[in-house]
Amino acid sequence: MRHRDTAFAVATGVVLAAYNNVISRHRWHQRRYVTLNLSAAGVTAAAALASGLTPADLGLGDGWWRPGRLAAGLAAGLGASWAAIAAIPATRPVLADQRITSFEPRTLAFQAAVRIPAGTVLWEEIAFRGVLQASLRRVLPPRPAIAVTAAVFGAWHIRPTIAALRANGLAAGPGQAITRGVAGSAAMAAAGGLLSWLRESSGGLAAPALLHLTANAGGLLAAWAVSAKPGKAGCR
Repeated sequence: MRHRDTAFAVATGVVLAAYNNVISRHRWHQRRYVTLNLSAAGVTAAAALASGLTPADLGLGDGWWRPGRLAAGLAAGLGASWAAIAAIPATRPVLADQRITSFEPRTLAFQAAVRIPAGTVLWEEIAFRGVLQASLRRVLPPRPAIAVTAAVFGAWHIRPTIAALRANGLAAGPGQAITRGVAGSAAMAAAGGLLSWLRESSGGLAAPALLHLTANAGGLLAAWAVSAKPGKAGCR
């Protein structure tokens, strides 16, 4: 049984590490981002249940929808930080991202209300803090399981990070793109570690999902607000 559990955990980690770096290269994935990622979440969760994990193991047990005071406080603090960064002229360049400077309000609303919550947060929380972390917890103590989950989460972001750097003119050549992409992915691994710790301490997916949503949607809204101001730089 332990060998099978280990094999499932390793296979899950390998597939997730490759998924976002391979499939996101294709335009059809971007066109059907939400549908494909929700389908992937369903398939991943089903595979986990078939392997012997329970809904509670995946962070979907009784009361999973309650994030708790700590996660709510962290999310409120992060939201306030986004607002402060957007309000202070000296910090606004942090939000610069040429990819969304042309967003119309309708596009922004779709991104913040559908694409990010369903296509990104729900999928990644089920995949990482749900399935991967639970599968690792069957064969590893809590801290190593969190560390491995965080590392795979960082690897998941390598190609998207490089793409973002290139879109904003922050990678002059392949070498710089790789170096900065790895650095950015390391930062994402650290963020993933925090989300995994919240999952472990709260017992459910709501806590990391709330903070994850605040980070992504809050950053998008703050960046778009900055880009919409006359004379300001592009946004994130």
